[in-house]
Order: sequence, then structure tokens, then C-alpha cells
Amino acid sequence: MVGLKPLLLGGVMAAIFTFPAAADTIYISNEKDNTISVVDGEKLVVTDTIRVGRRPRGITFNLEMTHLYVCIGDENRIDVIDLATNKVVGRLPSGPDPELFVHHPTDAMLYVANEDDNMVSVIDTKARKVVAEIQVGVEPEGMGISPDGKLLVNTSETTNMAHFIDTATKEIVANVLVDSRPRVAEFTSDGKHVWVSAEIGGTVSVIDSATRQPVKKIEFAVTGVSKEAIQPVGIQITKDMKRAFVALGPSNRVAEVDPATFEVRKYHLVGQRVWNLALSPDEKRLYSTNGVSSDISVIDVENSKVIKSIPVGGAPWGVVVRP
Repeated sequence: MVGLKPLLLGGVMAAIFTFPAAADTIYISNEKDNTISVVDGEKLVVTDTIRVGRRPRGITFNLEMTHLYVCIGDENRIDVIDLATNKVVGRLPSGPDPELFVHHPTDAMLYVANEDDNMVSVIDTKARKVVAEIQVGVEPEGMGISPDGKLLVNTSETTNMAHFIDTATKEIVANVLVDSRPRVAEFTSDGKHVWVSAEIGGTVSVIDSATRQPVKKIEFAVTGVSKEAIQPVGIQITKDMKRAFVALGPSNRVAEVDPATFEVRKYHLVGQRVWNLALSPDEKRLYSTNGVSSDISVIDVENSKVIKSIPVGGAPWGVVVRP
């Protein structure tokens, strides 16, 4: 029995220092490098770097997850990457300075916030052309879409509003005032609420998508961090709506929030200037892009702790994950 002790100890140590592997692939847009970093979710290392146009920010997949779309802000276009080859194989038009966009959950439409002309462009990705433009507030940024695809929400940074848009008529049906410099809009999986982050206001507004009325304003406080450094940007909410995460900018924290009570459970210390977030498909991991430290942080959601930092390109901004 004595001879088994080293084996038992070794097993305990392995349990402490290892974490579940994932076969996912993570894609990160690097704003300063003009690249997309490709990270192996099992090994947690960069396996490829894809050159794109100048100032890539928002990224998303097509419905089949065979191609990656990338907002190319300084060249007023969207690059299309074939994920079988990791090569840019085409371009889509957009308005000036595209920043964030969202794909319709069931059809070929892509909705793009064009920061410089106060418009949301509607792009038919099959026809590869802009089919509509929707006038919104000043400096449109965030784009969220309801699970059924009927309601689109755009945030305007200078107007400080969340614009609710009917995707069938392409008309604004409500304008909701939120705190200063709204960035990201994220729907809950049941479509009942949309969460809107306000970077300068330091809050997240939870809005009832049916009544278009705010139902809660979430505030944050991190010990030892000034209020001005707490700047909410990226938001992710699990499908079961039991956990929500908010990137808090130069505070270098990701807040973990209980969506039932809207109370902050924990602040995760990540890299410097955390921008955006993405959950893995199984929702066991959360990835954050950290613009100043040029890395991504990996959070073990089940155990509620940061498990790794991975260096990527310069000023990582957007992140998405493919199974």
C-alpha cells in the first residue's frame, strides 16, 4: 500500500494542474497587426496567422461556419476567409468604417454598423451586395439580433441610444436612451431581454425587448480600481441564462453576473484592456481579448477561474469560436 502513495499523489497533482481540453478553434482579430490569429482550443497555442486588410475589428461566421467575415475598418469593406484554407477568398461591400456586425440566424443577411456615416448596412452575403441602409444615431457600434431574427438592436455611441429595428420592414420601432457610449448589444437566448453595455457610463442596461423599457441597470465596483477605469464593452450570456459575463475594459476584469438577480458574483482578473468575449460552443470556457497586453485570457467557466493567457497579435479586438 505504501508503494501506491506516489501514484496517488501524482494523480492529485495532475488534477490540480490540468484542465479539460477542447477541440474548438478560436479566431481573434488583431487591430494593429491587420491579422487574424487562429488558436487551437485543445493545445491553447496559435497555429496560424491570416493577413487581412487594415484595422480588423468585428468578426463573425456565416451560417454554415465555413467562412469567417471580418470588418476591415480602414478600407470600408468586409474580408471573407475560407476556413478550410485560412485564406482570404473574397470581399463584401460595406459602408464607411465598419466596426461590428451580426448575422441573421436563419438567412443570408448581414447587418453592419458603419461608424462614419450613421448607417446600418444590410448585406446579402449570397448576392454580395448592400440591399438596404438604415439611418440610426451618431457613431453606430453594437449590433445584436434576437434569436428569431425579427428584431435587430444597434447602439449609437454619441447619441447614447439603443435603436430597435424590425428586420422585416427595416425600420426603427423604438429608441431607448442608455448610459454614455453604448458599445455591445446581446440578447438572452429566450429573446426577452437585450443587454447593452455603456463604456463611459460604466453600466449595463437590461432592456425588455417586448416593451422596449429598461428593467435593470447593472453597476460594477472593483476594489482598488477607479470608477473611470471600469468601462463595460463585450457581453456574453450562457444559453441557460444562469451566467453572464461583461468585459470591463481598462479595469482588466471580466465581471461574472447572475442574470436572475443581476448581482455581480465575481471579478476575473485578465489581461490589460479587455475588449470582447466569446463562449466556447459547450460554454465550458470563456475567451477574452486583451488589447493592451496583446493576449487572450481563457476562463474555465465551470470552475470560475482564469486558467491561461495566450499571446496573439497586436491589439486583439474581436473573438469567435468554432467547434
